[in-house]
Amino acid sequence: MRFMIIIKATNESEAGVMPSQQLLSEMGRFNEELVNAGVMLAGDGLHPSVKGARVRFSGTRRTVIDGPFAETKELIAGFWVWQCRSKEEAIEWVKRCPNPMPGESEVEIRQVFEAEDFGAEFIPELRAQEDRLRARIAENT
Repeated sequence: MRFMIIIKATNESEAGVMPSQQLLSEMGRFNEELVNAGVMLAGDGLHPSVKGARVRFSGTRRTVIDGPFAETKELIAGFWVWQCRSKEEAIEWVKRCPNPMPGESEVEIRQVFEAEDFGAEFIPELRAQEDRLRARIAENT
């Protein structure tokens, strides 16, 4: 099972406060543990929302909204994608993570959909298309 591990933004991360050298070192060691265990598939930090944009959909209309965005507690400061046997395993890894922000912070764990989760609607043609796209992505990285 794949899980997206979401590091929630804080007022400091939204203000562009960069992590300390100590935190970068601790995270580097933690990321090494994840990679060595075969858990980490991807992961990165995100710039503050002031550098971002949202696109709102309403039927065929698209509206672009430039950052910053007001609700810091709803924003993402970074993420990992992990391969774990269960949600409980992902939780155990998160509990070992250094606190990603000074002070209080929150990390959210969300399971990623797999092809079999979509049932009969994911017909063989769509599955083949998905396989082709994943192969091309792998070539690009």
